[in-house]
Amino acid sequence: MPLHKSVRKVTTHVLNAMKLKGEKIAMLTGYDYSIARILDEAEIDVILVGDSASNVMAGYDTTLPITLDNMIYHAASVVRGVKRALVVVDLPFGTYQGNSKEALASSIRIMKETGAHAVKLEGGYQVVESIERILSAGIPVMGHLGLTPQAIHKFGTYVVRAKEEEEARRLMEDAKLLETTGCFAIVLEKIPAKLAEEVTNSVKIPVIGIGAGPKTDGQVLVLHDMLGLTQEFSPRFLRRYLDLHSEIKGAVQAYINDVRAGQFPNEKEQY
Repeated sequence: MPLHKSVRKVTTHVLNAMKLKGEKIAMLTGYDYSIARILDEAEIDVILVGDSASNVMAGYDTTLPITLDNMIYHAASVVRGVKRALVVVDLPFGTYQGNSKEALASSIRIMKETGAHAVKLEGGYQVVESIERILSAGIPVMGHLGLTPQAIHKFGTYVVRAKEEEEARRLMEDAKLLETTGCFAIVLEKIPAKLAEEVTNSVKIPVIGIGAGPKTDGQVLVLHDMLGLTQEFSPRFLRRYLDLHSEIKGAVQAYINDVRAGQFPNEKEQY
């Protein structure tokens, strides 16, 4: 029996075992209780409470404005809907960069106030001190390399990262550094597929890709993108499994028409 079918609760240890057995890891973002229940019932392995909530839930152009309090609210909502999945929470911009004590304090708040199972942060050698301090408290850490959306103003664009040899070399070094520092997994975002495969084969911890080709140990997408709720975002790596934007809009229009025509509620829908 596949490992993912036999486990009742996904842990960091389970993810490592899945990599060893060659079983792919499925990960999606989630931000609220109702959707988290559905994702968990569908047996998703990992739910990422992403700082992408800044975009898809709050309507900001970047991930930068979302606060630690916002992330805690979303994460606590998700955890209440989950029995099986591993719940990982993004540390938002400004809560860990350049200050390892603040990184630890932020992570402790997330773990204590939400019941989540791990935190995720962006960057390589620049954030090693923060990772070490978080790990010292027994909090699992997932890394994130390649395109790092919190650094949008540094790069100025969301184009593919690590296409040049020097940046690719640094990314490989950072991946190995994150592993030796103690991260339990790494997300690789929007990098060449060949490089992602090389990184995956070079580290023992699971590597989750988004726009990083098929050879990583697993995949992650933003839920609102893969369900077709967002329409303005169409990168090459995105596969839309539904068109919920059209489905929901059509249902709302049908409801409006029925209300205006006096057809809702009907005789069976009243007391």
